[in-house]
Amino acid sequence: MRQQQSRIIIRGLRALSDFEYEFQLAQMNRQLAPEIETFFIVTDAKYSYLSSRAIKDAFQSGGAVRDMVPPGVYRRLRERIPPRNL
Repeated sequence: MRQQQSRIIIRGLRALSDFEYEFQLAQMNRQLAPEIETFFIVTDAKYSYLSSRAIKDAFQSGGAVRDMVPPGVYRRLRERIPPRNL
């Protein structure tokens, strides 16, 4: 963050369970770099069940995830993750 001269970290919260982990991380970051603030945003409910691991697993298993991620993310999935032969 300091190398990029950033002063803000924006973290997304999908569920209440995310808050505890993110809060601990924000507190640690505050100790390490007090000049950098952390802000939390709450996701739209239609995306609250998604995680990067779930998307990767579904994609690898042949699931149709195209409508669940932005086009750039889908493109990267296709470039980096080979589908599993089930």
